[in-house]
Amino acid sequence: MRPIAEARIGPQMRLMPLNMTKIAYRIDSFSELRERLRARAQAEGGLFHSTRYRPKRHEEMVGGSLYWIIAHRIMARSEILGFRESPDGRTLILLSPRLVPVRSQAKRAHQGWRYLEEADAPADLDGEDDAMADMPAKMIGELTKLALL
Repeated sequence: MRPIAEARIGPQMRLMPLNMTKIAYRIDSFSELRERLRARAQAEGGLFHSTRYRPKRHEEMVGGSLYWIIAHRIMARSEILGFRESPDGRTLILLSPRLVPVRSQAKRAHQGWRYLEEADAPADLDGEDDAMADMPAKMIGELTKLALL
């Protein structure tokens, strides 16, 4: 088993949680993802993502985040609260219902999920950038290419 990433803070050591990325299938904007997750949480009594296989490094991921990819850009994150097995044997990744917009970052498409180290994760948007979260992901990508964001 790999050790959990650590960061030095003065004389102390702080454990850095491991994150993962996942494509938000058929979603075009942060606001659309927020609404879909809100509806799922209400219908299912909580928010979770179902996957066939439990991540091997799942113990390192509690307290980390699932970063959502929209149109080839990481746009948001949901905190990972834990893991549970469903009655049909699938793994449920329990997520916080709070969707946090993050500074947009390009990310190539992939199937399933991928690990994302804390050092590579995009920063959360602060209050003044929240309006950017509602822009379509493709528009943010084009503005970033033009160095306007």
